[in-house]
Amino acid sequence: MGMLKTIPDNLHRVQVDGDPLWFHIPTTSLFTPDALSEDILRQLDDAQGLSPEALGQALVEGGHGQLSVAELDDRLAQLKALKLVTEGDVVAFNPRVEVEEFPLSTVVLNVNTGCNLGCSYCYKEDLDNPRDGKKMDLATAQASIELMLKEAPWRDRYNVVFFGGEPLSNMPLIREVVDWAETRLHGLGKQVDFTLTTNATLLTEERIAYFDAHRFGLTISMDGPKAIHDKNRIAVNGQGTYDLVARRIKPLLQNYRSRPIGARVTLTRGVTDVVGIHHHLVNELGFHEAGFAPVTSGDMAEYNLSAEELKQVFDGMVELGERAVACALEGGDLGFGNFNQLLTDLWEGRSKAVPCGAGLGLVAVDHQGDVHLCHRFTGSSMPTFGNVETGLKHDELKQFVEARSDRSQRGCSDCRIRNLCSGGCYHESYARHGDPMTPTYHYCDLMRDWVDFGIQAYARIQRGRPDWFDGPLARRQSA
Repeated sequence: MGMLKTIPDNLHRVQVDGDPLWFHIPTTSLFTPDALSEDILRQLDDAQGLSPEALGQALVEGGHGQLSVAELDDRLAQLKALKLVTEGDVVAFNPRVEVEEFPLSTVVLNVNTGCNLGCSYCYKEDLDNPRDGKKMDLATAQASIELMLKEAPWRDRYNVVFFGGEPLSNMPLIREVVDWAETRLHGLGKQVDFTLTTNATLLTEERIAYFDAHRFGLTISMDGPKAIHDKNRIAVNGQGTYDLVARRIKPLLQNYRSRPIGARVTLTRGVTDVVGIHHHLVNELGFHEAGFAPVTSGDMAEYNLSAEELKQVFDGMVELGERAVACALEGGDLGFGNFNQLLTDLWEGRSKAVPCGAGLGLVAVDHQGDVHLCHRFTGSSMPTFGNVETGLKHDELKQFVEARSDRSQRGCSDCRIRNLCSGGCYHESYARHGDPMTPTYHYCDLMRDWVDFGIQAYARIQRGRPDWFDGPLARRQSA
């Protein structure tokens, strides 16, 4: 055997209530190490490499007097399997994606480029006023779903997302697609889910009942109390929309039974009160959950959060996260979407070579049938990846995904959250740098701190209320 060395970039050590906890970076898993494993890594770190014999002697002298050669060999084999100890080159574990297929489970249909709002921070480059909106037709929607079936015929369940513009402005198409998709997919013995993000201004009680009957997953774009919401979420006539949205969502939040209703909050310059906004949306209005999306890379710089404001946002997220931990320890769910998603990633050990499923499990389709990485790219200058009539451009899409997963020449290569963040959102990189390949370096430190908080929170809940993960958190995922 050669010289034993640690691979420090594959392990992040934290302390929880004075006890050691290992965050295993390659798998995003958490381990509570015993004294032997801790001492092995400490000895190897201090000496910057030891022979097995020298390591064994150091461990015996350090208090492991009953340690046999077989026991040490067995433990070293475990640490090598975890890529924490090596006899070869010290290289951080960075798996690259090799795309052989595109297992689509989700297609996002951009059913209308028209929108009845003129939100000041909107990123959509293909947005039109309601009169000039370009609507998708049924044939394009059907071809989009057929494309998904062709690429992943073995799946048992698929998801159709309706997006815009404002998707409710093309409600006739939504009804047609639902009827056709249910008949088509149920006839194949498969299930189909429907998801929709809306500004809620066109909701009616009849539409709410329809969505409930077909178990739609609904997300409402709402930025918080009236003064905050009306700052940017305005109608095309320049008027604020809070009062209208609050009126339209009241019967939705009172009567919707099939799935929980979430709110999506966009945080722009001057808006950092995460705790107060969450309280209004969840405790006062009755949303099941609220999630926050800070704007840091918009085309209009005046709406981007400053570095100081972004720090305030993350501080607020930690404060709200502490409340979420306390709620979880009582067996409840505070309804903080970002916190719940982070703990889900840790609970499932979700290790990602790419930041999201865009281009692999998900694609977006515009009104002309052109295929985009995700809904945020429709109307942009980013090249498309085929058309629903002619099929995916497999070679181009494969090249993009594989190149983005290669971290060897990027700052992500040794980052401790590289398999959770994976370089960040494609579109945020595109908006900030004009290049979806460039990682979102501008908030790396804050993201690392946020994940460290999540690790601490996970450990505290696991110790105090382990059934919470199979209870409230699992129910959230299934919903």
